[in-house]
Amino acid sequence: MPRVLRILNRFNLGGPTHNAAYLTRYLAPEFETLLVGGPEEAHEEGSHHILRAVDVEPMVLPEMQREVAFMRDRAAYLRIKRIIREFKPDIVHTHAAKAGAVGRLAAAHMGVKAIVHTFHGHVFHSYFGPARTAMYKGIERYLARRTHRIVAISERQKHELVEVHRIAPAHQVSVIPLGFDLGRFGEDQDAKRARFRSAHGLAPDDIAVGIVGRLVPVKDHGLFLDTVAAVARDTGLPLRALIVGDGSERPRLERHADSLGLVRRSGVQAQAHGPRATVTFAGWAEDMDVVYAGLDVVLLTSLNEGTPVSLIEAQAAGRPIVTTRVGGVENVVLPGTTAFLAERRDAVGLADGLRRLVQDPALRAAMGAPGPDHVRERYHYRRLVGDMAALYRELLG
Repeated sequence: MPRVLRILNRFNLGGPTHNAAYLTRYLAPEFETLLVGGPEEAHEEGSHHILRAVDVEPMVLPEMQREVAFMRDRAAYLRIKRIIREFKPDIVHTHAAKAGAVGRLAAAHMGVKAIVHTFHGHVFHSYFGPARTAMYKGIERYLARRTHRIVAISERQKHELVEVHRIAPAHQVSVIPLGFDLGRFGEDQDAKRARFRSAHGLAPDDIAVGIVGRLVPVKDHGLFLDTVAAVARDTGLPLRALIVGDGSERPRLERHADSLGLVRRSGVQAQAHGPRATVTFAGWAEDMDVVYAGLDVVLLTSLNEGTPVSLIEAQAAGRPIVTTRVGGVENVVLPGTTAFLAERRDAVGLADGLRRLVQDPALRAAMGAPGPDHVRERYHYRRLVGDMAALYRELLG
């Protein structure tokens, strides 16, 4: 049985953990997998419940941390070399930047037969200044020469890696979209909706507009707040903004919400303020099927994305979307059918899409309806596992 060492940046909520969990669990018995990765950061929600749900027990490496630190990164590199020596994998498959750097270097030094890396996103724009961005591109090009196959999670991402940023040649990059268990997002929606809206004090006529993700600059939550505030002001409708997630940007975003006149509330307090728009910083949630059932519209305001999990889950739950046109978004949604798209930082375009949806319940229903069928098979974990198994067989040839 071929052995796979799968290395993840860290076990936080997000697409990479889902991807790693399903691959680890369901590639068996054809492939035996050892999953290792770093711990989540202090402000992040851990993802071990995702692993437990599919009976996967990972090895946590404290040395694997997100920030660049030479001594700690060297310790992670040496630890992975020891794991390779003991586990003797036929394939080392790394996911995301830090795991990709230390894992691929260790695997190349140890002569592993097949080295694979998945880009779940990239930092080649909207993260750093020109000098640092150029440095990271140089590092990724160097690492690509020590990689047998690179996996992009969308056609758009492959185009960026090959044609725009020139990280690797086209023949070295395979497109394998993410995969999830999406069935639960369509189940018992009425009960889940009532549960979510009761917990957050939402009245029957309140229009709940949500954004899901880490509170970090690249997600541009400030633009989300600007958009909701503008539409609430223009329409006079009872909008309730819900920010699901947490992170380093929360204090700044709370101040920004105050400056826009949005009432910050939690739980049932939100109901007590009539037509004035409110914003709830809801924190992290594990039961995302309940979250999407309770929302009426899902927004995404990111400056950069790989494959946005929130938009896949929103469509699985039949929710209409307003989003920026970045990264793999256009490969995930059906533009004009399940989602209205605007350019990066386009507050006017986002507000126009949101305004149309909050003013027209029939349009919300019509745009939500095609979502489940669109994502059900395309982003199912069975398809992910089948595609990855075929790639592994090809590499082991």
